[in-house]
Amino acid sequence: MTKVLHIIASPRGETSQSTKMAEAYLNAATQADPSMTVDTLELWKEDLPEFDGDKSAAKMTFFGVGEMGSTQQSAWDQVVKITSRFTRADVYVMSVPMWNGGIPYKLKQYIDIITQPGLLFGFEPEAGYSGLLEGKRALVFYTSGVWAPGAPQKYGSDFHSEYLSWWLDFIGIKEVRDVRFQPSLLTSDPEGDKKTALQKATGLVRETA
Repeated sequence: MTKVLHIIASPRGETSQSTKMAEAYLNAATQADPSMTVDTLELWKEDLPEFDGDKSAAKMTFFGVGEMGSTQQSAWDQVVKITSRFTRADVYVMSVPMWNGGIPYKLKQYIDIITQPGLLFGFEPEAGYSGLLEGKRALVFYTSGVWAPGAPQKYGSDFHSEYLSWWLDFIGIKEVRDVRFQPSLLTSDPEGDKKTALQKATGLVRETA
């Protein structure tokens, strides 16, 4: 049984184009494999804690800085609980709009909470960092209002997919596929582009079977 975690980084609900693409994929995937389970994580509806000083101090103990006192342990337990929901999944489906050239801050907050030593990555002074989520895969659905691959620099830069690609690789997820609906405002045929993106989304079911 495949466990999927659908991470929704858009606050726009039913009007979110990235979420529509992800849901098109998930509908086709669950029809192809009825045993698949989907856990939906809507970041804007989650009560995500601040990654504050206590959590930071707890993290640094893994690098030999300070000690894990009761306050730090309590903070770390909170991090572990949130991260466990992430690590239980086999497949990650991510709906990610571009905000100011990057990812929405709620997604960055979530990433900062769960990207911890011993949970998502390992570290050795000689070997450096190593991702711990080998054997898992991700499907990312990107949207933007103006920027698109190959667009002139006046339309912005991509700290969006480049950052997420780096992060997924950092935590050990090497099998990553993506579908884009970009740009939503400048394209001459937005409905046609949207139809193509939705077809690509459902086509991933066959490609990743």
